[in-house]
Parts: sequence; C-alpha cells; structure tokens
Amino acid sequence: MASNASTLKAVLFDRDGTLVVDVPYNGDPQLVKPFPHARKVLDEVRSRGLATGVLSNQSGIARGLLTAQEVDSVNARVEDLLGPFDVWEVCPHGSGDACLCRKPAPGMVRSACRRLGIDPSEAAFIGDIGSDVEAAAAAGARGVLVPTPQTRAEEVAAAPEVAADLEQAVALLFGEPLFRGPAPLGPLLKGPA
Repeated sequence: MASNASTLKAVLFDRDGTLVVDVPYNGDPQLVKPFPHARKVLDEVRSRGLATGVLSNQSGIARGLLTAQEVDSVNARVEDLLGPFDVWEVCPHGSGDACLCRKPAPGMVRSACRRLGIDPSEAAFIGDIGSDVEAAAAAGARGVLVPTPQTRAEEVAAAPEVAADLEQAVALLFGEPLFRGPAPLGPLLKGPA
C-alpha cells in the first residue's frame, strides 16, 4: 500500500529532469541548473519534518563517459544549490547489467528507505520518466510523474499520478489543493443565481 499524507515520512526525488535540468552524462558541477521552485519545494518538504533523498541512474559511469567522482561532485553541487538530502542512491550500472538498483528496478527505493529506517509504503518518489514511477510501485512506494518534453506519452498515460511541476507533485502528496493565478472558473461559469 503506497503512502498517503498521514503516513508519509520521506519524499525521494529523481535528480536529472526532476530537480535539475537534464544534461546528459553531466560530470561538470558548473552545468547544474535547478528547476524553478525546486529549493522552495524541498524547503517545504523539510519544514514538515520529512526526510528527503535523491535516486539517480548514472549509466555514464558504466559506459566510461564519466567517473563516480564526477557524479559525486555534481551531487555535491546539487546539495549546495538545493540544501542537504538525507540520503543519496546512485546506480552506476548500464541497462544491460541486470542489476537490482537501476530504475525501474526497486533497489534504490528500497535501499533509501532502509537507510532512513522506514518502510517503502511510507515514502513517495517523484520523477520525470516512467521508470521512476515503476520503481516506486515495485518497491511499494507512491510514485508521482512530473513530465518534461522528453517524457513519452505512454509513460504519462501509465503513471498513477501526474503533476505539472514539483510544486503540484508535493501538493498531491500532502493532499492539498494548489491554486495559482485566478480562482477556478467553475463558479464563474454558472451565471447569475
């Protein structure tokens, strides 16, 4: 059973395409650019006493395109910009390595929860592609998809929950409405009473 707002103890995030702009196989900390409002969202999650974590496939290590040290330096820059995370999980394997950690496998979600001392049902995982929400489901966590232009239509259609951005994703987790701009048009369209 996936988490609901009352049992939620941790919010886990994909890194590239979710928290920061995706730069393929990035080994340069100077190229890290957070998405708008990412720090605000993380600060809100932390202010509620919830743990935060990052789970990231980094097959560039297996492919020899970047080193584990480069990934660590990029992750450190993410923390510099977005604040400290309670747990990091990185899968250095390629898609053909048959590891148990590479998303959509549930290994990183389970490991993060184990390290946080919680059950996966007490966690949510927010990501930008189908393998993120698949990993959450396989582990027994709640998954929320925040699509980007690179997210495939079938991944959006298959996701149990979809949000327009990080702010809306977290509002969904907390069971709170998110209103931006003018009030909803529904009551205004009914006409005079």
